[in-house]
Amino acid sequence: MDKHLSTQFDAEISAITTRVLEMGGLVESQIAQAVYAVRHFDAEAARGVMLTEKRVNQLEVEIDADVAQIIAKRQPTARDLRLMLAISKTITNLERVGDEADRIARMARDLIEAGANLSISFNEIIRESDLAVAQIRKALDAFARLDERAAVDIVTADSAIDAEFDSFMRKLITYVMEDPRNISASLDMVFIAKAIERIGDHAKNIAEFVIYVVRGTDVRHNKEAFNEVAGTL
Repeated sequence: MDKHLSTQFDAEISAITTRVLEMGGLVESQIAQAVYAVRHFDAEAARGVMLTEKRVNQLEVEIDADVAQIIAKRQPTARDLRLMLAISKTITNLERVGDEADRIARMARDLIEAGANLSISFNEIIRESDLAVAQIRKALDAFARLDERAAVDIVTADSAIDAEFDSFMRKLITYVMEDPRNISASLDMVFIAKAIERIGDHAKNIAEFVIYVVRGTDVRHNKEAFNEVAGTL
């Protein structure tokens, strides 16, 4: 690729990265708003999450079209092709994060409409969501800078979200045992906590694609390959 074409390609990559980060900002906002809706039984906040979902879905379609056009026009190879693939995978994961936020908001709405009156503390869910939002933000930052070390840290930190989920599950079991009438609402809370855990998984996926772009090594579902990469940093 000559210098002129290389400059054009860099400009196209910069523009598409900006749109990916815009999409990431939207899903970060969705998560925070969805958890706020659960914590405060705020139906208006829940509706806001669901409205934002349409824009997130639209961005996924638009960015994927841009990726396909760049691949067809530039025919990138090696690292540039890996980057194109990683962008496509990243926006898929972001769209799924939006889906999880939308699911949380819908459950919050259902709890509100059912008149649920939960006396259980949401501390673990709040911490879990804070961790998940932080992971998404760090993953997007690692993606924007192609920061392999930050990506490795994100993958390693995923266990902290799992620990908060497990803690909340133990609390819910006790809550239900104390009063079986809490079963229905508690099941909704299980699904909400699980949705947040999945958001952390999507952040981990994005980080793994950063490693793939930089190193050319696919560490998904391959702990040995990940440990090998981490050991060189």
